Amino acid sequence: MTYHIVTYTGPFAFIKPWTAVRDELTYSQQFLTPSIIEGLRQKLEVSAILRHRLSYINFDKQQEQTRPKLIKKPGANFGILMRGVLLEPALSLAFPSAEDAGKAFEQHICLCRNEDILYPDVKSGIRECSEQEFNKIPGFELHPVDDSEQGFMVGYNRFDDYKPMYGRLEITDGALREAAL
Repeated sequence: MTYHIVTYTGPFAFIKPWTAVRDELTYSQQFLTPSIIEGLRQKLEVSAILRHRLSYINFDKQQEQTRPKLIKKPGANFGILMRGVLLEPALSLAFPSAEDAGKAFEQHICLCRNEDILYPDVKSGIRECSEQEFNKIPGFELHPVDDSEQGFMVGYNRFDDYKPMYGRLEITDGALREAAL
């Protein structure tokens, strides 16, 4: 099978930890869950995203101020949380057709927050490769599995009645890239 690859890049990106936004110790920010991939597929309006690889240079911890949704009064209690943000992420998405890849190449994506925008890498363009060539792309890739016997729990699928999702994480050499000088 031939994959049609589009790589997205940007200065930073946030992936919401599956346990809760307030769990800054989880480090689940390194992989994309099946529901994140489905959300990207719907946003891009493509038939399928076959595979993905995510790499980045480092994490940066950032503080964010939050307020409970129901409290609207001035001076209400605010919370402070730490978020792990990926620095200079590169996300390669594999599509089944040149048509899907072309449609995706014309759009931006957000992993979990609308303000963290990734754009198609114009230098890379749309590339074709085999499964074996895709396997050489550096990065983190979560492979969905059926249950906890085959992998670990990675969250709840908001597109499938919040059923538990499980996965097996593959990490290749170069998943953490070196900063360009």
